[in-house]
Amino acid sequence: MSTRITTPFSATSTAAEVVQGVDLTGRRAVVTGGASGIGVETARALAGAGAEVTLAVRDTAAGDRTAADVTATTGNKAVHVARLDLADQDSVAAFTAAWDGPLDILVNNAGIMASPLMRTPQGWEMQFATNHLGHFALARGLHGALAAAGKARVVSVSSSAHLRSPVVFDDIHFATREYEPWAAYGQSKTANVLFAVEGTRRWAGDGITVNAVMPGAIRTNLQRYVSDEELDRLRAQMGGGDFLWKTPEQGASTSVLLATSPLLDGIGGRYFEDCAEAEPATGGSRRGVAAYALDPAAAQRLWEVTEQTLAG
Repeated sequence: MSTRITTPFSATSTAAEVVQGVDLTGRRAVVTGGASGIGVETARALAGAGAEVTLAVRDTAAGDRTAADVTATTGNKAVHVARLDLADQDSVAAFTAAWDGPLDILVNNAGIMASPLMRTPQGWEMQFATNHLGHFALARGLHGALAAAGKARVVSVSSSAHLRSPVVFDDIHFATREYEPWAAYGQSKTANVLFAVEGTRRWAGDGITVNAVMPGAIRTNLQRYVSDEELDRLRAQMGGGDFLWKTPEQGASTSVLLATSPLLDGIGGRYFEDCAEAEPATGGSRRGVAAYALDPAAAQRLWEVTEQTLAG
């Protein structure tokens, strides 16, 4: 059994704190969804440590504003913006085709949460298409750039919502089962963890490690489909008083830790929360990681199903 990874950091640590003392000069990073929520603070911490950072965003005007803000606060002028719509495979292909040179850090941070039923033109359920299929295609398309960097790291931003559902291979896209927004979101977040497991298995030989992260509860644009009443209900479900909102700076800390810390050299295929590797989930808790999310057989199956889907 592998030893559980712990660090000196905690739930209240900020992205700036975990990256302190790390020099990313000469390193290149891509952050999807880098213009809002924890993506902004992830990008700021990486840029603050000297990395060249590309914000991969749907709204390039928002990206430009964020890039200017990050440059103003860090003094790092190497903050770029590129358009990326993860739900559009042509957009993903255009992004990866335009990328030139090595890539040291890929933070798959963007996502949609608990949306009404929407489908891509291919008929794919939108949360799975965006949160998993888009990021899978992005990482695969950038594989050569990641391999060229040596010791590249991919961060797959998951959620405690993965505890709501495994990947339902018999009906991933809700063709026959009734659509439920949280089940769909949970399934996509489980897929983010399984991607880390199989991505590390397949790519470790290229020097690429992939880990998944639960950032914590942060009130951001991610919850645009979730009402305040729904959030209150969820909070009550999760123990009410024990439930703490994080600031975006705290929410970005585990992503930045996985992307940069020497404590994670060579570590992959794991799920982290509050700046440490998660314990196995226990019944009823919203903490920890589900066994099905780390299952190597499910991870391999998802990879193969995803490749078939994208080849469609």
